[in-house]
Amino acid sequence: MRRPELGAVVGAVAVFVFFSFVADSFLQTSSFSTVLYYSSTIGIMAVPVALLMIGGEFDLSTGVMVTSSALVSTMFSYQMTANVWVGVGVSLLVTLALGLFNGIMLVRTKLPSFIITLGTFLMLTGLNLGLTELINGTVSTKSISDMEGFASARDLFASQLTLFDVEFQVTILWWLGLVAVATWILLRTRTGNWIFAVGGGAESARAVGVPVARTKIGLYMGVAFAAWISGQHLLFNYDVVQSGQGVGNELIYIAAAVIGGCLLTGGYGSAVGAAVGALIFGMTNKGITYAQWEANWFKFFLGAMLLLATLLNAWIRKRAEAKS
Repeated sequence: MRRPELGAVVGAVAVFVFFSFVADSFLQTSSFSTVLYYSSTIGIMAVPVALLMIGGEFDLSTGVMVTSSALVSTMFSYQMTANVWVGVGVSLLVTLALGLFNGIMLVRTKLPSFIITLGTFLMLTGLNLGLTELINGTVSTKSISDMEGFASARDLFASQLTLFDVEFQVTILWWLGLVAVATWILLRTRTGNWIFAVGGGAESARAVGVPVARTKIGLYMGVAFAAWISGQHLLFNYDVVQSGQGVGNELIYIAAAVIGGCLLTGGYGSAVGAAVGALIFGMTNKGITYAQWEANWFKFFLGAMLLLATLLNAWIRKRAEAKS
């Protein structure tokens, strides 16, 4: 009962059973592939966001940072008529710089992460729209599908794999890989101990020699790296990027982490829990579609699950602490 993801696992089983009964097509293998794909697009970001929350911080710029990553990659490649991989590399550097900016601003100014990343969110939202329209004349990017390197980049970020005659998106592998790496970091490395310590109490952690500033900056750069992966998938899956995309997704990533057992106060949570939280989102979103319900009910279910998961996680934790 001490495992933070227990509540999310219980919730995932309940959601799966529920939609298995109300949606006839929910249990089809093709539907399973669709659910996993949608879950992976959330989970790629929810996992590093969970680590950041365990470290006691938030990032409200994640949704638009994904779009920024895609825009830098495609516009640099198109305007410079360079190999697409050059744009991908430049995008990685720019996106990591954004994460570095968030981390340095946090540790230098001592302002709440809510304020720092809200400012970054607003600046990136304006830059995404303004620069795209200034350079391209519209709020959408030009196609780069005929440029050198596009096919190989698509293979890495947006290809499909066939398993037992069912097609799966490669984002599922990225998602699982990030979960494995994040879990190893949290449970098997000194850095994982630092993350829990910083989230539990920064001043106490600093007093025993934990590099608090370096840890928090590293967490923000980890979020930025995942935003780069998501951004490249967005670009190479659809070719054209709308510069206004991503607004509001940051709340979904945070909600997935909370449903997965992360506390808003920091110091508690898991990467596996965040992955299960993303899976709950995927099952709910597609389950409502397969059940042929009105799509507007999706947000109601998400809000209800967020509240129920938070209450369940708090109850489980209290029971576990009472028994220890």
